[in-house]
Amino acid sequence: MNGDRNRVATIFDVARLAGVSHQTVSRVLNDLPNVRPATRERVEEAIKQLRYVPSQAARALVTRRSRTIGLVATGLPDYGPSSIVLNFNESARDAGYAVIATNPADAERATLRSATEMLIRQNVEAIVLLAAERAALDAFDGWELGVPLVAIASETRGRGIRVALDQRQGARTAVSHLLELGHREIVHIAGPHGSMDAEERLSGWRDRLAEAGIAGEEPMRGDWSPESAYRIGTELVASGRAPRAVFAGNDQMALGLLHALADAGLRVPGDVSVVGFDDIPEAAHFSPPLTTVRQDFVGLGRDAMAAVLTQLQDEESTAPPPTRVPRLVVRASTRSV
Repeated sequence: MNGDRNRVATIFDVARLAGVSHQTVSRVLNDLPNVRPATRERVEEAIKQLRYVPSQAARALVTRRSRTIGLVATGLPDYGPSSIVLNFNESARDAGYAVIATNPADAERATLRSATEMLIRQNVEAIVLLAAERAALDAFDGWELGVPLVAIASETRGRGIRVALDQRQGARTAVSHLLELGHREIVHIAGPHGSMDAEERLSGWRDRLAEAGIAGEEPMRGDWSPESAYRIGTELVASGRAPRAVFAGNDQMALGLLHALADAGLRVPGDVSVVGFDDIPEAAHFSPPLTTVRQDFVGLGRDAMAAVLTQLQDEESTAPPPTRVPRLVVRASTRSV
């Protein structure tokens, strides 16, 4: 501990020095099987060198299997998060695991830690964090859980193995579709500040426009609800700035925009082309049926459970599954100009 002799060593310090995962250190501390003798020796030597004293949490990895996974889901129960939870639960059940879920009221550090500690007290074998906001990932920094952590999050930050859908590439695909139809002015109705999905989709929109030599105007911010985009659409029309093409941050906001445009007597796609994001079940039945970006929530649920199983079974650190790329579904809400 050269830079800070007074700092108490953590399980992560031991893991770094020994060149293993913190789960392997936990297995050594609890004298569990499936650790190679040479690896065990490295961990024990690191413990001795750092004078590491295991905390209660580090010893919490139990010798018997509970066959349960803890799921901490943050954010609103919208279609995307709800679909992820549903498909993760199904994948866990297929693997013979039960899921204990908690949905904290906010992403504050104290709230998330309290919810997670409750799950750990129920003897879960791993924690899966469905993180809608950056604050949710940041809450786990420097925290010694004693069990594996898998984060479902669209940004690369914080601890744990991450699984994700490529929100930025999905947005680029949506914008590319509109560019190929001849649109040069493509307005973006973004999701709320702090949402990782919203920021990734906004970045994809901005990057793709820049590649086409177009300086996009500042996006307008909704809150994922149809009401927020209805208000934005009404204001755009009233100001005389009705765009020829709009990329909405999700299908619900696209629905609100379609409503506002219809109320103003504008035709979609005759006057305005609209692309959404998510491909909710109702999107094909909007008026007109919505061109949108479909996310593979079934695959993401499987990826998250696969990452959990890998962490539970393997003694060394593992790479996350490849990020899944959403795909465009073309319907009747877009046309060439």
